[in-house]
Amino acid sequence: QVQLVESGGGLVQPGGSLRLSCAASGSIFRINTMGWYRQTPGKQRDPVAAMTTGGGTEYADSVKGRFTISRDNGKNTVYLQMNSLKPDDTAVYYCYLAQSGQIYWGQGTQVTVSS
Repeated sequence: QVQLVESGGGLVQPGGSLRLSCAASGSIFRINTMGWYRQTPGKQRDPVAAMTTGGGTEYADSVKGRFTISRDNGKNTVYLQMNSLKPDDTAVYYCYLAQSGQIYWGQGTQVTVSS
């Protein structure tokens, strides 16, 4: 089993920044992908960014140039640096880890962008 614990959400004004963290523990394989999805009430969960253990990254078009994903493989931790935040970025952000055909999810952290 794998457990994921997120931190770093909160309230920020438009144009501001936040950094999310997600620490994984348990039975973690050497090769995996960690990343973030987000979800607003009544909508599906959408991908935001992902990063493999090899360093490959993917971003949703809506966050390219504003968000940066990084990870510390030694600590099994992934980060999401979010800059130039917009009200449309308001959502619950979920961390995930995918390995060997299985996906594990964190509990979610609320990000609210509002003046």
